[in-house]
Amino acid sequence: MKYMLLIYQNPANWDALPEDERNAVFQEVDALVAELTERGEFIGGDGLADHSQTKTVRVRDGVPAVTDGPFVEAKEHLVGYTLFQTDTEERALEIAKGWPDARHWAVELRPLMGASGTEM
Repeated sequence: MKYMLLIYQNPANWDALPEDERNAVFQEVDALVAELTERGEFIGGDGLADHSQTKTVRVRDGVPAVTDGPFVEAKEHLVGYTLFQTDTEERALEIAKGWPDARHWAVELRPLMGASGTEM
């Protein structure tokens, strides 16, 4: 069975950690990924770009509404994910607007953070 580990943080708490403690967290994650890889359990993962780059898309009566931020209704919850690659945010929004769940609930469009971490 495959699992997706959704990682939540409070940015203020993260920023308040001393640099050596943040580095220790990264080292611990690296060790966990190495262990999972060695055991053949690691499939993949990426950090997400800062939440300020998130777009939430809802389509009602054929009219798309795009709002900034990861804001969905309290009764809505994450049920899956799709990864895709595009050259522009406009194309990514076009895909999000056409996704069926956007017509009934909402979809959240988040850019993945690259290896350089420049999206933070």
